[in-house]
Amino acid sequence: MTDKSKINVREISLEVLIKVLEDGEYSSAVIGQVLQIYQHLEKQDRAFLTRLCEGTIERMIELDYILNQFSKVKVKKMKPVIRNILRMGVYQLLYMEQVPASAACNEAVKLAQKKGFHNLKGFVNGVLRSIERKKDTLSYPKKEEQPFLYLSLKYSTPEWIVKMWTKQYGMEITEKMLEASFSEKPTTIRCNLSKCSMDELTAMLKEEEVHVDKAAYVDSALWISSYNYLQKLNSFKSGYFTVQDESSMLVSLAADIKKGDLIVDVCAAPGGKSMHAADLLNGTGKVSSRDLTPMKVEKIMENVQRLGYTNVESKIWDATEVDEEWVGKADVVIADLPCSGLGVIGKKNDIKYKASEEGIKELAALQKEILSVVSTYVKPGGTLIYSTCTVNHQENEENVDWIEKNLGLELQSLNPYIPKKLQGDTTKQGYLQLFPGIHQTDGFFLARFQRKE
Repeated sequence: MTDKSKINVREISLEVLIKVLEDGEYSSAVIGQVLQIYQHLEKQDRAFLTRLCEGTIERMIELDYILNQFSKVKVKKMKPVIRNILRMGVYQLLYMEQVPASAACNEAVKLAQKKGFHNLKGFVNGVLRSIERKKDTLSYPKKEEQPFLYLSLKYSTPEWIVKMWTKQYGMEITEKMLEASFSEKPTTIRCNLSKCSMDELTAMLKEEEVHVDKAAYVDSALWISSYNYLQKLNSFKSGYFTVQDESSMLVSLAADIKKGDLIVDVCAAPGGKSMHAADLLNGTGKVSSRDLTPMKVEKIMENVQRLGYTNVESKIWDATEVDEEWVGKADVVIADLPCSGLGVIGKKNDIKYKASEEGIKELAALQKEILSVVSTYVKPGGTLIYSTCTVNHQENEENVDWIEKNLGLELQSLNPYIPKKLQGDTTKQGYLQLFPGIHQTDGFFLARFQRKE
């Protein structure tokens, strides 16, 4: 086991930032791996590490803007190690009140030295000390004069996303979404009703000293907080619940799953919707849960085993290839397709830096390609649920129009299947866009289609 006294939490955080911000790895995966390796650390150290990594990534655009005001060398021209040491330092100075300014500066200097940049320790110290002295008088663009730049810096979100959302949904909804991406959220879980009741799960969690609240929309959902390490909870290990956002739970509810149904979930990993469908089938029928790579299918299998479902088969399959076995057979097709992920930037805050307008166009084309194939599995009278965890017209409403025009499927009202408080003008027509900050969920889109008899 690693010697706790020698572990430098800031050094580990720096390694995370370099993997995410320089090498393009996904923050949730990298931070998850690190927390697993260092699960023996004190709860306080783990919380510090998580906060420092997530916060620095989340606020990167603002941090770089501030650094560029105080450094002659622009952030883009700095050595990767130095720019990330400085980003971490500025984040601590501005957003971590419990960290003394002297510690934020001194530890940054020590880290620069440790990483072999002795000649730059004066530069690191000078930049951070200047920011510390002037942090209460930092200058930002005015909202009235440069609204897009103002929102981009305030919420560290690329300006093109701010412009796209404002154009599609208006300034008010845009700002609410941006603000929501920074708010602390509890973990949403779904009770595995095949194994226990909601009351039993709640009692079990409370016994494990987890804080439990009823969730906003779905009867089998709870919000949990104040736990240290999810995988260590007996209730989790025993498969009594799974982590799933309520927006994602709406998919299986909207599908109106009946006992004995044959269901195919085409881009399923890690399998949340497949597991929910299996739970609703109550041991009957079959869910074919598939994804593109062995690693993704392994994640599905882990969930199937932990939750104990016997009616789920997992399969490596490319959703753009027709699976002849399933043509015209499925009662329900769940098509939660690869998307830009802009609805979950509150949970995976590096997504906003990876997305691009060009990428959205390519994804919308891929979604159509997959839909052309998987819609053939829907039997007459069967249902297709199309969903994404993003917020933009191209991947959502425009695809709904395209499905209706091209695939012989028709939209059906969602109202009989979803909670009353989510019903509105578009749900009668058959689709729903959820907005973070307006709804108590991730940003998410779903539409219900039926194959004509």
